[in-house]
Amino acid sequence: MPGYLSRVLRSAGPILDAVNLEFSGEMWFWKGPAPWHFVTVPDEECADLHETSAFVTYGWAMLPVAARIGETEWTTSWWPKDGRYIVPVKSWVRQAAGLDVGDLVTVRLVVGA
Repeated sequence: MPGYLSRVLRSAGPILDAVNLEFSGEMWFWKGPAPWHFVTVPDEECADLHETSAFVTYGWAMLPVAARIGETEWTTSWWPKDGRYIVPVKSWVRQAAGLDVGDLVTVRLVVGA
């Protein structure tokens, strides 16, 4: 997988240079069979991602990203949902940043990381 992703990122070239995002959103909880906490990417940033997604997706429109909330960094993937993207926030990240459902969160992302 890393070799494939590296080739895709190199072929995308300058398109990916501009895909570093920072946005704020509310932390929310999904109670499905595998519960997760998420932050939804705002509409404007989602529009930019749709143009780039074909260059970096590894399938199912999932986009690999390096994420940062406060001083905590991790790698994850944006998930498509209802025409937008959502960022899953791992439990250890929430604990390190002292976050809970309903909190306004500032997220920094680098697409294709």
